[in-house]
Amino acid sequence: MKYPGRIIKVGEADARIVKALKTALNKALALRGGEAIVLDTDNPLFGPRMKQAVQLFQARNVDDQGQPLKTDGEVGSLTWAALFGAERVPQVVNAPDAFLAAVIAKAGSQADAGVREQPKNSNRGPEVDVYLRRAGVAPGLAWCCAFIYWCFDEVAMAKGRDNPMFRTAGCLAHWNNAQKKGARRIPAAQAVGDPGLLKPGMLFILDFGGGLGHTGIIERIEGGYLHTIEGNTDASQTREGGGVYRLQRKLSSINKGFIDYAGL
Repeated sequence: MKYPGRIIKVGEADARIVKALKTALNKALALRGGEAIVLDTDNPLFGPRMKQAVQLFQARNVDDQGQPLKTDGEVGSLTWAALFGAERVPQVVNAPDAFLAAVIAKAGSQADAGVREQPKNSNRGPEVDVYLRRAGVAPGLAWCCAFIYWCFDEVAMAKGRDNPMFRTAGCLAHWNNAQKKGARRIPAAQAVGDPGLLKPGMLFILDFGGGLGHTGIIERIEGGYLHTIEGNTDASQTREGGGVYRLQRKLSSINKGFIDYAGL
């Protein structure tokens, strides 16, 4: 059975999904004795005992990247993949429109070129200065959002059309103003509950508090992981790194939300 694209938890109404999960959990746990959790596959309810079984499975297993599963008793894409196989969780590789596909390609060209700050830890450099000026701010500032704006703007100019992205170098300013340009915002909790909402070409927003944030563009989605292209970062996934990188982030690690410019 393929992942249904949403969180399955206590109270799940789809008896077919509950039965498939109970069957897989019974097989995976294979416990015996008085402490065993054996689920009744003919009972269509996802109740407390099933939640306990899911938590036990999560505590004993890792996702397909070798990372611990969150022991919350809810079945998201990572737990589903651990139970049924990664091939049962759809991968999303295509952007919803040609413009966003071109923006992804433009961002990827900068990662492939190995854009780095010069000198290190300066928020400066030939390319970095261009990103920041294009977003309307002076060189030397944090530049992750300016990098994304530049990617959008380069594609818009090449296509002879207006840039749909709100012009800013501030991640949280972008979140607060994107709707003025017609973009759709998807809060983080909504995306975790329904991962099928996410598509390549969407922008993620992280909020670190105190007005500090970080952003990047989704290149593709594999289960519960987002493959991203980001500026002003590095392999540690920091918000003050020194270049443009391709990274991988858990969907659940995005704490603010996503911005969608598809169709604009």
